[in-house]
Order: sequence, then C-alpha cells, then structure tokens
Amino acid sequence: MLTVLIETRNDEEGLARTLASLVGGAVEGVVRDVIVCDRGSTDQTHYVAEHAGCHFLATGGVVAGIRQAKGEWLLLLEPGARLAEDWAESVIAHTAKSTMPARFSRAKGSRRPFLSRAFSRPTALAEGLVITKRQATALSRTASSAEAIARGLAGRRLEGEITVAAKA
Repeated sequence: MLTVLIETRNDEEGLARTLASLVGGAVEGVVRDVIVCDRGSTDQTHYVAEHAGCHFLATGGVVAGIRQAKGEWLLLLEPGARLAEDWAESVIAHTAKSTMPARFSRAKGSRRPFLSRAFSRPTALAEGLVITKRQATALSRTASSAEAIARGLAGRRLEGEITVAAKA
C-alpha cells in the first residue's frame, strides 16, 4: 500500500491533473491515501484536494504529511505531473523486491533536449520519488520540503512513465 504526497502552492489545475492520473492506482488498491501538503495557497487548491477525497494539510508541510501517511511506501509527486496508465504495476514490482528509492522514467514527450539537459538542472521531484516511509522520515529530520528530501537521492529507474509537470 502506497501513500501519495503532493506538496503544492497555488497550483489547483496541476493538482487536478496529477490526481486524475492516480485514479487507476486507487481502483487497483495500490493507493491507500493521498495527502496534499499545502504551502500557503491562496487559490482553490484546498477545494480540489477535498473534492478528490484527499487529506489536505494547511500547515506542517511534507513533514506532517509523512507523519500522517498510512502506507509503508510513499510516492512524492509535483503538482502537474501525470503518471502513465501502467504506473501502478511498476511500483508494485519495485516495492515487492526492493527497499531502495525509485523514480519513474520520463514519457517520450517529457524528455528534455540535449542542450536543456546540459545547461539546466531539473527539479529533484521531476520524475517523482517512491521511497519507504522509514527512509522519508529519516530524511525529513533535516529537510523541510519534498524537493529537499528528493534532492541528491540515488534510486532505481522504474519502468512506469511520468509526464513531467510543466514549468510555471
């Protein structure tokens, strides 16, 4: 069972796109709960989260989300990222045989051109992050955001694909 954590600020449309891509995993019983960790949104982000049945945390950030997570594994995503239809199978296969963190492969349309890869650095959560709750808890002692937890963390590459969130 997996808890999805999405840290957001004023990104109601991106959050809705990400939540829509999680429906298949919820139907299959892979997603136990979804926690939206807000960082001071002034738009309708909380309504999107609540109408989708998510737990909405207005304070405490991702650290509080990790504490409230019910799943043994966490999936950290950026709002706006969309998972491909087969994402749940790749997560199930990974969590059954490994305790190492993992990231999704970029969907063909999300692959960055060579010069873009050479001269800019993507966000640490661009490809999502699958991590055990225990590892995330340990990392959250020194990191105050999902991005900081994921930064510099080595992991395996999952077969499931992700369409990276568009830059605002």
